[in-house]
Amino acid sequence: MPRHLFGAMTQPDRDAPRDEADAPDRLPSRLTEIRAHEFGEAEARHLLLRAGFGGTPVQIRTLAGWGPERSVDYLLAIEDVPYPTPAADRFDANIMRPLTEAERREYRAAQQRRDEDTLARFRLMRQQRQRQDRQQIGDIQRWWLERMIETPRPLEEKMTLFWHGHFATSFRTIENSYHMYMQNQLFRTHAAGNFGKLLYAIIRDPAMLAYLDNNDSRKGQPNENLARELMELFSLGVGNYSEGDIKEGARALTGYSFNDDAFVFNHENHDKGNKTILGRRGNLDGEGFVGAILAQPACAQFIATKLYDFFAQHTGTIDEADALAARRVIQSLAGTLRAGNYALRPVLRRLLLSRHFYHPRLMGNRIKSPAELIVGAVRSLNTPVRDMGVLLQAMDLMGQNLLFPPSVKGWDGGRTWINTSTVFVRQNALNFLLTGRLPTGYDGNAGEERYDPTGLLSEDDRRSPEAAARALLALTLGLHEGPSHDAAMGALLAFAREHDNTVNRGVLVGMLLLITAMPEYQLC
Repeated sequence: MPRHLFGAMTQPDRDAPRDEADAPDRLPSRLTEIRAHEFGEAEARHLLLRAGFGGTPVQIRTLAGWGPERSVDYLLAIEDVPYPTPAADRFDANIMRPLTEAERREYRAAQQRRDEDTLARFRLMRQQRQRQDRQQIGDIQRWWLERMIETPRPLEEKMTLFWHGHFATSFRTIENSYHMYMQNQLFRTHAAGNFGKLLYAIIRDPAMLAYLDNNDSRKGQPNENLARELMELFSLGVGNYSEGDIKEGARALTGYSFNDDAFVFNHENHDKGNKTILGRRGNLDGEGFVGAILAQPACAQFIATKLYDFFAQHTGTIDEADALAARRVIQSLAGTLRAGNYALRPVLRRLLLSRHFYHPRLMGNRIKSPAELIVGAVRSLNTPVRDMGVLLQAMDLMGQNLLFPPSVKGWDGGRTWINTSTVFVRQNALNFLLTGRLPTGYDGNAGEERYDPTGLLSEDDRRSPEAAARALLALTLGLHEGPSHDAAMGALLAFAREHDNTVNRGVLVGMLLLITAMPEYQLC
């Protein structure tokens, strides 16, 4: 289906503003649903990229045949797709366990009598546990990357990735791999559920409590870190709260701590005095604080903006001509979020079914994050995974080390993903997936895991280099016509001529190497 089909439509919506109906090239400012005849393979590909990590030709054709409503509802019906829920005992919860009462007594006694041998034994035990924990966080990273690649519920993992960037928490600070695993599963549990419930849960999450030092917050000595970030970065945004709200919110969160892997509310450490937070007054605790936040109209606006940024277009790079339409769409999404008491599925459904979402100005306009690049290449091109450690190291060099976000702000994303260094790593990583080649040689299993992209093409697509090139460009870049398409076709056909104009495994891999080196492949 031509990529410009939406722009070529001639039937205006009755409820669209006159300027939209008369100028179809403009970005729509309303969430009017896309019609079935407007939803083809280009739109299905776009949906799979944004609501997941991309799709194979078969998956793209299937969704195109289903139409927009059935496709979106299928992706949103996460629980209806069978897939094992990660087990609590998938990883070792006891590596960083607290000392037992007997161990604490022994340690205190050794301190009192200055028993250096016993104290050294405790230090060595902790160092061994820390090394083991660092190994486990690597195992958790590999497990999560594998889950993103293999899941039949791509929106679930895409939203888990979104919440990880939103409620950014780093293993480097908390040094407890199991708590990071617990938090990752918390995000998965609430992936496309209810933001309000997730916000209530995050103030009881051991990883978050440790990351923002709330486990040491007590009556008379409140720590303001969690209260500040809860409003600034997680729910309201700068300008929608006061310094007084931070101080009062910190008082409300005193006593919110954890013991081992469980949340604990220490009544003795909690400030039970009256507080005024965002206009709400009373003996507020953490739940009262979150309730005051959710009552603010700014909260729905803030979360709607973050969802729009993640799924539609990066808000930091919106063209001036599109800014008004984007603001109106975000306001409409915020209204849906408020009306649904912070349920996320209705918001995502409205966005993913809208003509706005499928407008040519939004298709192929976001720079892929390292996770989207790597997972998307494996899922859409059916490449071998080869070596999870190599892929994770490449993602780190590209700027996205899973479970190690750079700060509580998470990753900035957008154009910050691309610089002269990361472009080089991106190409090497794709080269590795396609061929097994590394900058220092070959992966040891490259010979056994030879990649064959022939299955990506139909029999008709394999009849000529021209047909193969067109099919690969449609799959990988979403290109069907235009200057970029013509330039890419020229490069691919020149390569085919150098190889006797044959269509075989080697030529197809070579074409994909050329395509993945193109700037357009960095976009989704």
